[in-house]
Amino acid sequence: MRRKVIAGNWKMNMLPNETMKFIEELAPLVKDTKNEVILCVPYTDLFYALMGVQGTNIKIGAQNMHFEKKGAFTGEISPDMLKCINVEYVIIGHSERRQYFNETDESVNKKLKAAFEVGLKPIVCVGETLDERESGKAFQIITSQTEKALEGLTKDQVKNTIIAYEPIWAIGTGKTATSADANEACEKIREKISEIYGKDISEEIIIQYGGSVKSSNSKELFDEPNIDGGLVGGASLEANEFGKIVNYK
Repeated sequence: MRRKVIAGNWKMNMLPNETMKFIEELAPLVKDTKNEVILCVPYTDLFYALMGVQGTNIKIGAQNMHFEKKGAFTGEISPDMLKCINVEYVIIGHSERRQYFNETDESVNKKLKAAFEVGLKPIVCVGETLDERESGKAFQIITSQTEKALEGLTKDQVKNTIIAYEPIWAIGTGKTATSADANEACEKIREKISEIYGKDISEEIIIQYGGSVKSSNSKELFDEPNIDGGLVGGASLEANEFGKIVNYK
């Protein structure tokens, strides 16, 4: 039985003092959950978040990283910089990174390999635009993104990757894929992984859904057989709401 992993992606929100207050409010709400709880916070909040979650069951992740260990990359953060302060997870290839900051399938693959080199756990995002969905190319797009992201990884690394299916048209729009549509997309991703890496790996890998997840739809989404939790955006910025999503049952 795959575990449910619910991760909050704060994007460019929350100052350090707000981070500490949020964790103080969230911790008692999720302390009894059997689900894995992750907060992916801005770089400036990482140190404070890591202090705040000590003694709790909340894990901390970053929202991005460079694939090089060091060098003349002004403004970038390396995998080692995240690992040395005990960050556990990192989001790779979010659609906003692809759209606004020129992320490519190639750079996503490089970052994924770099994350595993230092022992970071990657959450890799894939998803289609509205035009791609309406033209019938959604499954082709997301399976291609998945295949290219995982290229060159070992079976063990693939098994320990989290895939987040996020239809781009549902991110921050209030629109949500129906639970059946979201499950079908996650199923197609799982089938592609089975085709390349074997059925055993495909049955173990965690595949989340992201895209306007909130407490009112989380149970319906997470109860689907191929959806193993969620990557939550706006709803992860309010402790009570995020707590309800984590405790969706």
